[in-house]
Amino acid sequence: MKPDEIERLEHWLTERAGEPVSLGGIRALSGGAIQENWAADIQCGDELIEAVIRCDAPSAVPDSLGRAQEFALLKAAYAAGVTVPGPLWLGDISVLGRDFFIMRRAAGTAAGHRLVKDLSLAPDREALVRQIGREMARIHSIRPPREDLDFLPVPEDHPALVFIRESRDFLDSYHSAFPALEWGLRWLETHLPEQAPLCLVHRDFRTGNYMVNEHGLTAVLDWEFTSWSQPLEDLGWFCARCWRFGQLDEALAAGGVGSRAALLAGYQEVSGQQIDEQALFYWEVFAHVRWAMIAIKQGERHISGNEPSLELALTAHIVPELELHILRMTGLSERS
Repeated sequence: MKPDEIERLEHWLTERAGEPVSLGGIRALSGGAIQENWAADIQCGDELIEAVIRCDAPSAVPDSLGRAQEFALLKAAYAAGVTVPGPLWLGDISVLGRDFFIMRRAAGTAAGHRLVKDLSLAPDREALVRQIGREMARIHSIRPPREDLDFLPVPEDHPALVFIRESRDFLDSYHSAFPALEWGLRWLETHLPEQAPLCLVHRDFRTGNYMVNEHGLTAVLDWEFTSWSQPLEDLGWFCARCWRFGQLDEALAAGGVGSRAALLAGYQEVSGQQIDEQALFYWEVFAHVRWAMIAIKQGERHISGNEPSLELALTAHIVPELELHILRMTGLSERS
């Protein structure tokens, strides 16, 4: 962050806090593939606030919500008892030249590749997964209509059908064919589950997007893809093989760190709903198809020349592996 930006931010915060504010310890945080995150120590009068400044990145993903919307979601989740960083101030573009908000900084790590392997980061894995199940249930307790979340469109049809139609439209207009994904979309269509009442769904709740320390989960992060959808979408996304960081043992199906049974037990503790693993299977297939569609679009951002990026280019290379797993899940396995 540039010195003049820090000076403007200090002045802006002083006006809002009603007392002198100074910033120190500013450093860029890793892990923000879509947004920019800066750690900052905010001296506000006699209080020292360990904070994160979350800003728009130079490039944007079309499906990503804006910072004002994400701040509103953070406030709603915080009020519902979800373990999220405390929301502090919503900024405006005149201060930093881009939208931003400030939240409290959570302790621990979110690095998925470390979390699934280093047991010292979260010694009791089943307890952690049960806690994650409880957090998901609290998120899903938020239901439309909500005036504070009126920027989230309410789907007029089954959310899975909306995704299927949008994905087909994209593939029909794309320059390359993906028959395995067309197969996956058809499978999702023909196995469509009964629609449950709509609720708030994080849509990217996975290992890598929550923080833990030795005591358990400390924060659920990255709310920019949240929408009204079906509760099992979050559970299926969390259990998808593509988000286990190489932990392919089914005993670690929940995020690469624990069991599905522990996740579902934690979810039931808060929601009162008993989830059948066979019902969850549909949403695990959905997760793989959805991630494959996202990966194609991420790769296209690089291929188009609009945003040259090795990370985006490499993301597109996971599509064949996802296609193979989708076929195994839906057409080449006993569970089809």
